[in-house]
Amino acid sequence: MTGPAIRPRRLRSTAAIRTLVREHTLRPHDLVLPMFVREGIEDPRPISSMPGVLQHTEASLVTAAREAVANGVGGLMLFGVPERKDAVGSGATDPDGVLNRALARLREALGDDTVLMADLCLDEFTDHGHCGVLDARGRVDNDATLERYREMAVAQARAGAHLLGPSGMMDGQVTAIRDALDGDGHQDVAIYAYTAKYASAFFGPFREAVDSSLTGDRRTYQQDPANRREALRELELDLAEGADLVMVKPGMPYLDVLADVAAASPVPVGAYQVSGEYAMVEAAAANGWLDRERVILESLLSLRRAGADTVLTYWASEVAGWFRDGLPDHLHEYL
Repeated sequence: MTGPAIRPRRLRSTAAIRTLVREHTLRPHDLVLPMFVREGIEDPRPISSMPGVLQHTEASLVTAAREAVANGVGGLMLFGVPERKDAVGSGATDPDGVLNRALARLREALGDDTVLMADLCLDEFTDHGHCGVLDARGRVDNDATLERYREMAVAQARAGAHLLGPSGMMDGQVTAIRDALDGDGHQDVAIYAYTAKYASAFFGPFREAVDSSLTGDRRTYQQDPANRREALRELELDLAEGADLVMVKPGMPYLDVLADVAAASPVPVGAYQVSGEYAMVEAAAANGWLDRERVILESLLSLRRAGADTVLTYWASEVAGWFRDGLPDHLHEYL
């Protein structure tokens, strides 16, 4: 007498069966669209290393944001590109600075129809390109930077952000921001902590997107790509400081870290599919080496499978539109 024939393929034999037993799916509201608004331009400006992504004017930003929300994306993450920069990133806290002005305009246009998020970091606004204030030796001064983050948090909350994304990887940044928000009466503004942000080469195209002034690197404050356990220490600290959501960045090169954080986190977890991930797929697809639509969806699904509740991706509005209009049959496996 022989044992039962074990055939896992039985559950793969038809599309309907595969749908029935599918463990993870994508939905438009899982996706957040990062957007760039640039000061001093009259028309949207393409980003050469990120085909299809633009530096927006304030007017085109509102138009694109309305389209993304109509497509069903879960939220918008806004980055500002100022005309003038200085050593302390003054434009980041100026109520009339490009980022805060654009936040206010989006909040007026969209109200609470989406989750309006703001990148809370100084790198776009400093003439040295670092994420904080420098000391006399040219190193980022953690505590002086926290004071700027406090001011920036209040400015962004007053401008209308629902959620702030501190991405600078300063020690104690969540505590400082939470204290500043609560002290200014913004108890309902949430903090989306960049818990595990690595000193990654995959950020390259982003530096074009924000006209970064950086020379050198950020290895003294962003995480070493060789380290995995360290992310759980950062998670513990961010949770203790009051983070409402946590994030791993980049995404696909750090799926192991994402899975670790998702398994340990009692709060929602996000992943940022960064500019380099986007650029690689677009370049390969442009050369006919990849099926663009399938690879985009598979890459997003991999982040969801690893534990991301939310994915920040430059494809968010486009992908949400595919779902709105109805995916073609060969893409139904991602429903």
